[in-house]
Amino acid sequence: MRIFKKLIRDKMPEIMAKEDKMLEVRVLGGDEFKEALRRKIIEEVQELKDAKDDAEAKDKIAYLHEIADALGDAYGFSKKEILELKDKTRALRGGFEKRLFLEGEKK
Repeated sequence: MRIFKKLIRDKMPEIMAKEDKMLEVRVLGGDEFKEALRRKIIEEVQELKDAKDDAEAKDKIAYLHEIADALGDAYGFSKKEILELKDKTRALRGGFEKRLFLEGEKK
């Protein structure tokens, strides 16, 4: 048996069963689920970094959005709360439209 030890999407056991592959899964609770989501988002960010083309990058960005939504839910934050905080931070510090890159501090 191959061991993966990672969070998977809800329909993966059924999808794999159709390919005659049975998965051993368990349901995570509370803090364990939050930690699995944090590990999953890091995994997907690495895969985005390694994306070979824009189509693959688009897929990873969509996946990151889904994981971010799940993280908010796991912590008990509503999407409205998250978006309000995002807007507040953007108003105070700006976004990334100017594509500024910090090289260092001038003397």
